[in-house]
Amino acid sequence: MDLRSCVPQDKFDLAAIARARAAGFPAINPILPELLEWLQDINWPVAEQTVELLSGSGPEIVPHIRRVLVSDDSVWKYWVLSRLCGRLSPVDLVQLIPDIARLADQPSDEDVAEEVDVEARALLATL
Repeated sequence: MDLRSCVPQDKFDLAAIARARAAGFPAINPILPELLEWLQDINWPVAEQTVELLSGSGPEIVPHIRRVLVSDDSVWKYWVLSRLCGRLSPVDLVQLIPDIARLADQPSDEDVAEEVDVEARALLATL
């Protein structure tokens, strides 16, 4: 299977997520960054199914989430924190604590405007 067929081509491409689910892990690990991009707007039809898929990805997703959490895209950070991080295994989530704590304690102005700091504190409170 061509892994590119497992990456949605548009926000309605639920078939791509179904193909990714069928391919499974670790086969789709090389496309984790591209799949994570579909969480930039949780209102996209593919977003929730992508969350479900990525929540079972294991430790391989951690560095890709970390890149989101240090990015300038506060909306993306919010969706990743609020929808994906809480569904990770505790072992994987623990690896992200320093990044989440930084967002809780030292958020940018945009992070505050998007309530990233609030979501980060809520997530830390569950640990």
